Amino acid sequence: MSNGNHTHTRIEEELHENAHIDYDRVAIQWNPSVAQLYEDALKYETGSAISSTGALVTASGMKTGRSPKDKRIVEEPGSTNDIWWGPVNTKLPEHVFLINRERAVDYLNTRSRIYVFDGFAGWDPKYRIKVRVVSARAYHSLFMRNMLIRPTPEELENYGTPDFTIYNAGAFPANRYTTGMTSTTSVAINFHMNEMVILGTEYAGEMKKGM
Repeated sequence: MSNGNHTHTRIEEELHENAHIDYDRVAIQWNPSVAQLYEDALKYETGSAISSTGALVTASGMKTGRSPKDKRIVEEPGSTNDIWWGPVNTKLPEHVFLINRERAVDYLNTRSRIYVFDGFAGWDPKYRIKVRVVSARAYHSLFMRNMLIRPTPEELENYGTPDFTIYNAGAFPANRYTTGMTSTTSVAINFHMNEMVILGTEYAGEMKKGM
């Protein structure tokens, strides 16, 4: 599909169709290089710097660690009997998950650019899953580029549909007046939709733990 002089890429089309990302307004950076992620973090993300060893140093805002009491899992028939429910794995109705998902997408649509990383979780091709990470920060994309297995150019060309998608809008808070929310932070997983939505925390480790 094209709009004026711009022909949309496959990734842009997928994000527009599956998540309503405004591909005419938001620049979608798909599997950018480490150099590009460094450059964008230094240019656009306050508090970023390069250490003496060459590592990217950045800030994760108020949250400098995981938020175990803000973990939520959608209660649905396919997974409810396999989850250890309790104070850490809190039940969440699917309609509340969808409210948070829309809030995350709305925030991503206010950004000038977002980052999409497609990778694999798991070394064994027989068991690994395809994971797509959609984030507003270069730091988050770089982190998951290190955590997940990077596809070869051929694997990326034939990547197909992701098995699981993370929408990281961590710089934007959850609405604490929404049913089921106890704070402005929410890390929610939906095994029916195979999606994870992050609001209210920029700590990158939430994505790793989710996977």
